[in-house]
Amino acid sequence: MYLHWPNLESQPPERELLARGEALSPDFCTFLVEQGLPSCLCDELTGLYLPLAAWLASQAKASEPLMVGVNGAQGSGKSTLCTLLAELLKKEFSLRCCVVSIDDLYLTKAERHEKAQRIHPLLVTRGVPGTHDVKLGLQLFDQLRNATANSCTPIPRFDKATDDRDPEHLWDEFSGRPDLVLFEGWCVGAVAQDEASLECSVNPLEVTEDADNVWRCYVNQCLKEDYPSLFNQLDLLLMLKIPRWEMVMRWRSKQEEQLAVRRSGGGVMDKAALQRFVMHYERLTCHQLLEMPARADLVFELNEEQRVVEIIKKAATA
Repeated sequence: MYLHWPNLESQPPERELLARGEALSPDFCTFLVEQGLPSCLCDELTGLYLPLAAWLASQAKASEPLMVGVNGAQGSGKSTLCTLLAELLKKEFSLRCCVVSIDDLYLTKAERHEKAQRIHPLLVTRGVPGTHDVKLGLQLFDQLRNATANSCTPIPRFDKATDDRDPEHLWDEFSGRPDLVLFEGWCVGAVAQDEASLECSVNPLEVTEDADNVWRCYVNQCLKEDYPSLFNQLDLLLMLKIPRWEMVMRWRSKQEEQLAVRRSGGGVMDKAALQRFVMHYERLTCHQLLEMPARADLVFELNEEQRVVEIIKKAATA
């Protein structure tokens, strides 16, 4: 699929990208197979992944890592995008890229249960602001920013099968100093809603389990007071914009089906459990769809098949 790219500063000429893409295609397709990713993504190498990697490489800083936020609703392809960008940045541009997911910053199960008892029962479910360890994220960003060639930075990992953070001895390590950090997550870069917007429930979960608005107000307060310290460290914000909220359930159902195959049917959610789970995310996801496109440096519009069909650059401010 041909994609029209907006004019970006320091973007390589299209002829150069086409030549590099043709030479890189065999290795890229092999990498897709090794990662268990769809082979059809190879068709988007020259039109999407390589131009984006080239632009990010041009934005890299000599003094410290370039911090790039990647926002997108559940199932939008954030992890896949970051995996492919990290590989291209390494192979084609000789840049070291560390990928961090906000999911790996979730509070432990015990910490969430404590919050659920003290503040609101819905906080036992991971996902919304208030269920992440922001201090852990700030510590990680600081370590990556100050890393040297000889550093080994522990990267937290959260196990969704056990719904708990892995013990530290099982965390991955990033060796050396990163040139770029890709920080991906469904609420990366999000901002709080105005208080009036919290008054009306958006789904049955809020109607039946948050009738007094305590949960949604706490989530919003955390997003307003705690998360800016993390998100304000981002140099760039990319958004994978889904067509509409209803796609989340469809795409997450597909992910659960794939998990069921890999885990032989264990540790996955049935339809009812999944419907309840995604309702925790609905309010903030819809809020981001309305307000984030005007702020993001690049918006990648997705169609119902999860493919990028348009790329929009943030308008220049006067």
